[in-house]
Amino acid sequence: MARFGPAPDAWRRLIKRSLPTTLYGRTFLIIVLPVALMQLAVAWVFFDAHWRTVTMRLSEGLAGDIAWALESYQDDPTPSGLARTAGRAERSMSLSIAFQPDRPLPETRRRNALAAVDSSLRQALAARIDAPFWFDTTRYPAYVDIRVRVQGGVLRILAPKERAVATQGLIFLGWMAAATLILTGVSLLFIRNQVRAIERLAQAAEDFGRGRDAPAFKPHGAREVRQAAQAFLAMKARIQRHIEQRTALLASVSHDLRTPLTRLRLELALAEPGPATQAMKQDLSEMEHMIDEYLAFARGEGGEQAIDLDIADLVREAAEGARRTGAKVDVAAPAPVPFRGRRSALKRAVANLIGNAAAHGQVVRVAVEATPSGISVRVDDDGPGIPPERREEAFRVFSRLDESRNQNTKGVGLGLAIARDAARSHGGDVRLEDSPLGGLRAVLRLPGLGKLT
Repeated sequence: MARFGPAPDAWRRLIKRSLPTTLYGRTFLIIVLPVALMQLAVAWVFFDAHWRTVTMRLSEGLAGDIAWALESYQDDPTPSGLARTAGRAERSMSLSIAFQPDRPLPETRRRNALAAVDSSLRQALAARIDAPFWFDTTRYPAYVDIRVRVQGGVLRILAPKERAVATQGLIFLGWMAAATLILTGVSLLFIRNQVRAIERLAQAAEDFGRGRDAPAFKPHGAREVRQAAQAFLAMKARIQRHIEQRTALLASVSHDLRTPLTRLRLELALAEPGPATQAMKQDLSEMEHMIDEYLAFARGEGGEQAIDLDIADLVREAAEGARRTGAKVDVAAPAPVPFRGRRSALKRAVANLIGNAAAHGQVVRVAVEATPSGISVRVDDDGPGIPPERREEAFRVFSRLDESRNQNTKGVGLGLAIARDAARSHGGDVRLEDSPLGGLRAVLRLPGLGKLT
C-alpha cells in the first residue's frame, strides 16, 4: 500500500528543528505551552458551549421583537401608526424604528470577525421574518443595523448590540487573554533568573578553561545549580593547586638539572679545545634545549594571566626572533588585531610554528587575518610538507615523523604539541594544510567576535 506524506523520521526531524535549542526557550515552552493549551481549551469550550448558545438565544429574542414591530407597522402603515409602533418599541424594547421611503436594501455589508454573531442573527431573522432583510453588526460600535423591505420602501431598526451579542462573553475572553499575558510575563522573569545562573556558571567554566580568572563568580540560583557551581569551584581549586604544585616541582627540577649542566659547561670551557670538546659542547646545548622544551610543554600556561594584546604585534615579534637565527620570514599582518589572552603562551605557539617552517623550508610567509568569526595566523613554507594521513600524528607528544629519531636534528617533537595546547587553551586550534608555496601551511585559529568554526 502506497504511503503519502513525510515519513515518521522526517516528521521527528522537522519537530526537532522547530523546537527551541536554548534552555531558556525550552523551559519557557514547558511552562507556558500547557497553560496556553489549557486556556485555549477553556476558551473553545466556553465559546462553543456557552457563548454561542447565549448569542443564539439573544438573537432569537431580538428577531421576535422585530417581527412584532414589522407586523404592527403592516397593520397600520400610516405615519401615525409608525409613530405609535416606534414609540412602543423604543419604550419597551429599546428599538429605534424609522421608515425610509423608496429605498432599496443595501447589496453589500461588512462581515463580523466573529462569524457566529452574523450566523445566529441571520438564522433568527430568517425564522421569524418572511420579508427580505439586511443587517450589519459592524457599522456602529453599540448598535445593530437591521433593515426590512416593506411596501413603499425600507423599515430600518437600530437595536442595542447587547440585545444580539453576549458581550459579557467577549469581556471574559479578554480578561482571560490578559491574565495569560500577565502570567507569561511573570514566567519569563522567573525563567530568566534561573537560566542566568546557569549562563554564569557556563561563562565561569569557559573563562577558567581559557585561563581567565572570574573572582566575582558565586553560586547562584536554584539548589541544584548552586550545587553544580560549588562542585565547579571545588574542581577549579583542585586544578589550580595541582598546577601550582606542578609548577613548583618543575622549577625545582629545572634548577637541579641546570646546576650540573652549568658545571659541565664550565669544565668544558676550561678544557683543552679539540673535536671531543666541541662534540661535548654540542651535546650540552642539545640537552639544555631538550630541557627547555620539556619544561615549556609540562608547564603549559604556568599561571600566566590573560591580558589585552595585539596579535599582529605578537606575530611580528615572533618573526623577528626567527630572523635573528638566520631564517627568512615575510609577515603580512594588519594592525591592530586585538585579543585577550596569555601573551607568552601565544607568542611561544607562533614562534614554534615559524621555527618549524624555517627548519624545513627556505621561504616562510606569515599572514594574520581578522574576521568577525575569528583570528587566523597562517604560516606557509616551501619545504617537503607532511602527508595528509600523518598530519594529526605530528601533534602527538615527542612525535618527529622520523622513524630513526635522529638526535642530530634539533628538537624533540614538542613544537606543534605546545602550539596546539596554547591555541586550544584559548578556545582555538591549530590545523595543518597544503601550502600555496608547495610545502606545509600551519593555521592557528583563535575565536573572535563570533564562534570558532
